[in-house]
Amino acid sequence: MKNLIKKTLITFMAGVAGSLMAYSAPKLATILDIKHSITDDNVVEPESFEMKTLELEENFYLKKYSQRADNTGEPHFGTPEEYEKLLSQLPTEIEMPYNQIVGTFIEKYLGKHRELVADMLALHNYYGNIFVEELLKEGLPLELQYLPVIESALNPNAVSRAGAAGLWQFMPATASGLGLEVNSLVDQRRDPRLASRNAVLYLKQLYEIHGDWTLAIAAYNCGTGNVNKALRRAGGGKKDYWEIYNYLLPETRGYVPAFIAANFVMNYYSKYGIRPTLVKRPLVTDTIQINKRVNFKQIAEILNIPVEEIRMLNPQFRKDVIPGDNHPYSLVLPSQQCLSYIMSEKSIMAQDADQYARRTYVEPGQSSSEVAVANNVETAPSSENAPVNVEPVDASTARKLVKLTHVVGRGENLREIAKKYGVSATDIKRWNSLRRGKVKEGDHLVIETYERVVPEAMQQVAVASGSSADTTSTANVATATQTVKNEVRTSSSAAVKEAPAAKPAPKKPAGPTTYRVKKGDTLGKIARMFGTSVKAIQDLNGMGSSTRIDIKQVLKIPAPAAKSKSRRRR
Repeated sequence: MKNLIKKTLITFMAGVAGSLMAYSAPKLATILDIKHSITDDNVVEPESFEMKTLELEENFYLKKYSQRADNTGEPHFGTPEEYEKLLSQLPTEIEMPYNQIVGTFIEKYLGKHRELVADMLALHNYYGNIFVEELLKEGLPLELQYLPVIESALNPNAVSRAGAAGLWQFMPATASGLGLEVNSLVDQRRDPRLASRNAVLYLKQLYEIHGDWTLAIAAYNCGTGNVNKALRRAGGGKKDYWEIYNYLLPETRGYVPAFIAANFVMNYYSKYGIRPTLVKRPLVTDTIQINKRVNFKQIAEILNIPVEEIRMLNPQFRKDVIPGDNHPYSLVLPSQQCLSYIMSEKSIMAQDADQYARRTYVEPGQSSSEVAVANNVETAPSSENAPVNVEPVDASTARKLVKLTHVVGRGENLREIAKKYGVSATDIKRWNSLRRGKVKEGDHLVIETYERVVPEAMQQVAVASGSSADTTSTANVATATQTVKNEVRTSSSAAVKEAPAAKPAPKKPAGPTTYRVKKGDTLGKIARMFGTSVKAIQDLNGMGSSTRIDIKQVLKIPAPAAKSKSRRRR
């Protein structure tokens, strides 16, 4: 009896224990269960989801090379099972699991962002080729080409609230660490080719650190430090993004799901009624190296290319200036225009050169326009065009360009020499092809200056040119030559006696004359030619502060100011 009771009790307890174990022990969750069942209503969307369609409408590529389709109809959606099946069929190296968060992002793309998707499909026709080429070079998964979709919506000029910029949204510190240039004129984070090359190298480094592509993508968003912190907090040697999901920053928790959704929609858009913005004709480009400072407008005017197109192809140049005089930069142009640029480079550099002049040296008291001319524009006049372009002027204002040679004395420097001849130090450097502003004793320097010719001498030169066989005229030419000086001097009495008798012409009251602008002229150059100032010419012609003049334009030239004869008392 005892044995029977004991046996019955043991059987009963074993049954109860088995029932309790069967009731209380949950099935252990696997990583696959986590990937497919995770939910989160507090995910932060990437900023690219805030991109307004109107912002992309201003993109020159979309305006010139594409045509928008009608996507205003009712959006089409699928079921979670359908999304999961289609994701599993993508030929990707990176795992593309489905869960509620991924589904939320997919339906945002298919719904309210369908027009944005249509535009991104067109932009991907141009930028996607660059992404794929760089990924293939490094042997990285090609599905990473859709990372800029969630980073910037394929807008190279996108700037985040935190200051990240470009297609791949580099922060300034990250860009600097990768060797990208960021300054007032150039931001290479916006350069599609350079940024893509460095983004691929950066992703490769992140994968080598973490050994998992989802962790590498998460680190691209929030940094390796934050991913490592989440791994430590999760504990247990976990090495999967979905296992540490709850320990990541809110924006990073939505980053990988958005990346998966971007891959889905860029591959399956047609199944859900999205009609891509159509590319009307392909854009074929080429690259040339620029080693001179040039403005986009100079290129546009000579090559007849819209400035907007040059900006679209070269978004890294923030102010429409390529500072090639610092170091060479790559310029992207439509392929048929690259040869045109090479053949027309001199004309491009000369186009409105004074307007885009950059001062490298300034003499105190010199006007900005005069300094610009001294630094960038050739000051010597073109004598072959002078008879055509120069209007008759008062003889008292006639000036002639002469070249002098100055031998540098002990202790002399360029500033002192320039002051001595009334020119700028920059002029002297240019005339003598000096790269540096230093000279040494015994150097021979060419100095160009304008010298005034006295009226009597001009008359004698005119007579001499009319009869070369006349010995009297020959003497007159010699006399005229002696009278050409920096300051107007009275002719010697002997020379005057040899001149043919002529009644002195009545003196004309000093007043303005006229001058027809010829190629290569600037206001500063004309002002020095006639012994006046840029401001005086501007005032007389009602130009305000503008320094722009046109070829064959007739300018009124004020008479040179009379020099004071009074001497300063000591």
